Amino acid sequence: MSRSARFSEGPAREVAEFSQSVSFDWRLWEHDILGSLAHAEMLQKIGILTKAELREIESALNQIAEEIVEGKFRWKRELEDVHMNIEAELTRRAPAGAKLHTGRSRNDQVALDIRMWLRDEIMEANAEIRGLQAALAGLGRRNDGVIIPGYTHMQRAQPVYFAHHLLAYVEMLERDRERLFDCFYRVNVCPLGSGALAGSALALDREMTATALGFVDQEGAARVTQNSMDAVSDRDFAVEFCAGAALIAVHLSRLAEDWVLWAGAEFHFITIADAFTTGSSLMPQKKNPDVAELTRGKSGRVFGNLMALLTLLKGLPMTYNRDLQEDKERLFDSADTVRACLRLMAGMIANTTVDAERCRAAAADASLLATDLADYLVRKGAPFRQAHHVVGAAVAAAERLGKGLNQLTLAELRLVDKRFGEDVAEVFNLTKALAARRMTGAPGSEQVAAQLARWEKALAHA
Repeated sequence: MSRSARFSEGPAREVAEFSQSVSFDWRLWEHDILGSLAHAEMLQKIGILTKAELREIESALNQIAEEIVEGKFRWKRELEDVHMNIEAELTRRAPAGAKLHTGRSRNDQVALDIRMWLRDEIMEANAEIRGLQAALAGLGRRNDGVIIPGYTHMQRAQPVYFAHHLLAYVEMLERDRERLFDCFYRVNVCPLGSGALAGSALALDREMTATALGFVDQEGAARVTQNSMDAVSDRDFAVEFCAGAALIAVHLSRLAEDWVLWAGAEFHFITIADAFTTGSSLMPQKKNPDVAELTRGKSGRVFGNLMALLTLLKGLPMTYNRDLQEDKERLFDSADTVRACLRLMAGMIANTTVDAERCRAAAADASLLATDLADYLVRKGAPFRQAHHVVGAAVAAAERLGKGLNQLTLAELRLVDKRFGEDVAEVFNLTKALAARRMTGAPGSEQVAAQLARWEKALAHA
């Protein structure tokens, strides 16, 4: 709501406060200045600015940038946003700064700044994801011989290597990285030159500014928006990022849930370092997995940000509407929250130790190999459905006798099915059972070792 000659008086104090965004969009300052520097160079090229005026503008903008970095720049809420704060100070210091807004609107300016900011955030988020992947792979390597029960419906199901479980999250996170890079492609399109909604009658060189600001394809060709109305009102890229962030939050929440369960006394598969836990104000024995719990909880705000953006956009007419000011806090919060969770989870996992004995005791449950026992009968010629039924009967017999499945004698097993032979005892050799799982993606010994090596190589070259 900037002042102009159109109005006889400024907005009421309450309206000005309601309208301001500099309290949160100040963080776009670096990208705003970079965009202004590129725009100024282009204006000089097409004859709007002289070389002397360009140097004057560049010098003032660089001074402002230094003051912001040093914390000396005073942001004025009455100037509404980051753009007007910087422009007003530029014009005060350099009279030529009054020409800088030629051929430019705050509409395409803010669209540019958000895209530039988001490009950087995507690259930083990529680094945070890599850090978490490395922590998971590292913990898996340090415990590459540990076996745990795999679970379905939170019931013990089949044995897997601990590292195999961790690598499942590494795969999830890799899909997250791919989604972010896919989003980056659509973010990396320059809207500058679209003006308020209808471009400019001046001979602006959009390709020049796009190239200067890094909006280029793999061959170095400028990538600019193709419709001025769409360019200033498009926030699809922000929604796409927030959707990607929401999926990252889903994966982090699932990982956090495993850590909460495994750290509890009922499992006690792991111990989290004290630095990543807290105590109780009442119960002195408690050691709470707060980093994991907070990560699980913060997923809700990331989901909410996505829904807020979708709701914000769904009823907007063409082109720019002031409603779009509400996009930034949602976008900023999603990026900040997800990056913090990635970073803290990586630190927590890197500082987690595994109780191999407790894991081994849980994995020693013979019922985990019930499916292997059915496969044994299949190899003896039984149809799988029949083998499944037979093993179910064997499990029931073991329960009646108060024995583990592996403790049934051959005679007891043969009462259930005559195809059981002396070699049935080999089914319950856990090491052999896992070694037999050789197909790609299986939790077998060779496969897990190969997957660990693959990820270590990939992460080393990241």
